Amino acid sequence: MNEPAYGDGPRPRGDTRARIRQVALELFAEQGYEQTSLREIAERLGVTKAALYYHFKSKEDIVAAFTEDYGAEIDALIAWAAAQPRTTQARRELLDRYIGIVMGSSEVFRFLERNQAAVKGLEGGKRRFEQFRPRLEALVQILVGQQAPLRERVRATAALTAASMSCMFFMKDADDPEELRAIVLELASGLVDVPTPQLS
Repeated sequence: MNEPAYGDGPRPRGDTRARIRQVALELFAEQGYEQTSLREIAERLGVTKAALYYHFKSKEDIVAAFTEDYGAEIDALIAWAAAQPRTTQARRELLDRYIGIVMGSSEVFRFLERNQAAVKGLEGGKRRFEQFRPRLEALVQILVGQQAPLRERVRATAALTAASMSCMFFMKDADDPEELRAIVLELASGLVDVPTPQLS
C-alpha cells in the first residue's frame, strides 16, 4: 500500500508520523484531548482524513505513539548504558542522557498531566504505567549495581524521579534549557554520589 501523498510531494513515513504527532500535541494542548477530533488534526496538517488514517486510526493510537516513542528512547538508553564500563563518567553520562530524553518529552508530559482522566481511561493507559517500573529498575541497577544496599538504590531512584519531575515542572519556565539541564544533572549526580562540576 502506498502512502497518500501531501500537496508538496510525498514525505518519508517517519517524518510524516512525527508531524502528525506534533500537530496533535499542539491541538490537545490548546483544546484538550477529548475536544480535539481527527478531522481537526487533519485540517491543521493540511491533509485528508484518509492520509491521517494511513498512519493513525484513532486519537488513542496517537497518544500511544507519544509514550511508545518515549519508552523506546529509554530502552535505547538502557541498552547503551548496559554496554558501558562501570565508571563514574559513564554513570554521569547516563544521567545526562536521561535528563535530555525527559526534557525532549516535556510537551508530552504536560499533555499527559493535563489530560489525566482521559488518558487513564484509554485501553493502553494502565499498560504504560506498568511498563515504567521495570525501566526505572533497570536504570537504577545500572547506576548502582544489582546488589547495592537499599540506601544506594533509594538514592538512585530518587535521582531519576527527581530529575524527571524537576524537568517537567520547570521546563516551561526555563529561559535557558541548558542551564536547567545542568542544575538537574548536578542534583541527580549528588544523589548517586557522582562528582559533577559545580555551577558558577
